[in-house]
Amino acid sequence: MYKVDKTNCANLMGERGICVIIPTYNNETTIADVVCRTLNFCRNVIVVNDGSTDDTLKQLFPFKNVVTIITLNKNSGKGYALKCGFRYALNNRFAYAITIDGDAQHFPEDIPTILEANIKYPGAIILGQRKDLKHVERSKGSKFANSFSNFWFLIQTWNYVADTQTGFRLYPLKKLYWLSLITSRYESELELLVLASWHGVKIVSREVNVFYPEADKRVSHFRPLADFTRIAVLNVILCILAIIYGLPLRIYRIIATFLRTVFSFSVAVLTTMFVIAPLLHLYLSIGKISEHKKYNLHRAIYYIFRLVLKIIPGIKYTQHNPNNENFEKPAIIICNHQSSMDLIALLAQSPKIAVLTSNKVWNNFLYGHIIKKAEFIPISTGIDTIIPKLQSLIKRGYNVAIFPEGTRSTNNEINYFHQGAFYIAQTLDVDILPLIIYGSGKVIGKHKFKIQQWPMHLEICKRVSQEQLKEYGCTPLKQSKSMRSFYKETYARLANKIEQNV
Repeated sequence: MYKVDKTNCANLMGERGICVIIPTYNNETTIADVVCRTLNFCRNVIVVNDGSTDDTLKQLFPFKNVVTIITLNKNSGKGYALKCGFRYALNNRFAYAITIDGDAQHFPEDIPTILEANIKYPGAIILGQRKDLKHVERSKGSKFANSFSNFWFLIQTWNYVADTQTGFRLYPLKKLYWLSLITSRYESELELLVLASWHGVKIVSREVNVFYPEADKRVSHFRPLADFTRIAVLNVILCILAIIYGLPLRIYRIIATFLRTVFSFSVAVLTTMFVIAPLLHLYLSIGKISEHKKYNLHRAIYYIFRLVLKIIPGIKYTQHNPNNENFEKPAIIICNHQSSMDLIALLAQSPKIAVLTSNKVWNNFLYGHIIKKAEFIPISTGIDTIIPKLQSLIKRGYNVAIFPEGTRSTNNEINYFHQGAFYIAQTLDVDILPLIIYGSGKVIGKHKFKIQQWPMHLEICKRVSQEQLKEYGCTPLKQSKSMRSFYKETYARLANKIEQNV
């Protein structure tokens, strides 16, 4: 995962389609400082002036050419101001919006922390959980409001959040369900959390700094009696909706995930055990295993896995082949490894692909016999034994696929690349063909058993000749390190683009 700091934050925010929305009302002493500091981390800043009656608008005047300023004619409440900002961001095709209050309670310097959480949990709401709230001098009303809100959020969503009242958040804009129905005042942010949780949006908290000025210098627009009354009424309504709407949605998601997983595994196991394996075994047992018969076996695997990618429910599979690679010229194919889905995506590219496999795959009771006949090779047999077999495959026009990480990544990041693939390519004097898979680990990751809805994408990169590989390094070890850097950069770009639409 990218380490985000001030030097790369603004670029990453742009690549991921993130803007910052600052709602403000009578914050003349702080708004200029908040905007100025925010611009250090984000180029796309939207300030919503909620009908301020002081000099807030005058303080914003120097920023009129570098930020978007939306001015409301009258004070309509924080909820309404946020809705205006969200609608502007959606209309301008932003994917995410970070909200930060204009009273300088929150630190724009914590934006990288929020961004890192967004990269790790794309599509989630990220809450900036204020540090040490118990030790900060606050009014009794403020303390009670946060505890009160946390309690009812737990009751209404069955999820615990330590700070539901924070104004420092990141929202996935396309998941702001019922935005038009959100109330206009203080309680709107709680509504957004509740409705998002009901619809299965993940909510993640990250600790951020908080500043509370001395009591006599604080600007607060919280009206205890009116606001508590409105929050109480809202919570009654949300509790009723939690039973008749939120709970059924939760049950539906659980059932849908269960059925999706059962269907996928049932189709895979039953068709392999009772249809594919017996038919292929019968085909291979009749007569000699000729070169033509081996190729037909590869073709069968190719068409089966192409079909699998289409029928697994909940997965939107895409691929991009900008260089029109046709896999006709033999190469060592390398690919990052996140999931058991990776092998399916690889073998769905061409009938002319064999794979270096683990012993677990080689000895699988369902399809071990088939992949042995297809001349897949277990990596454990040793490099001296492997090279002649690979040389034979290459001469007969086959590509050889290798996962240079050796094992599946548990966190969907690009792990250390072993040098074996590059040594083999150098020994056999063939090209390296990089393939990059995104999303397979989120569909079903290592040690996971539930199939989740998530986009899966395969990027077919430009092949690299042995002469071009020298630019990556003069030895297989240096080449593997440089290629890993290329994978990390390319994978991050893919993630930044795809995760704007999750």
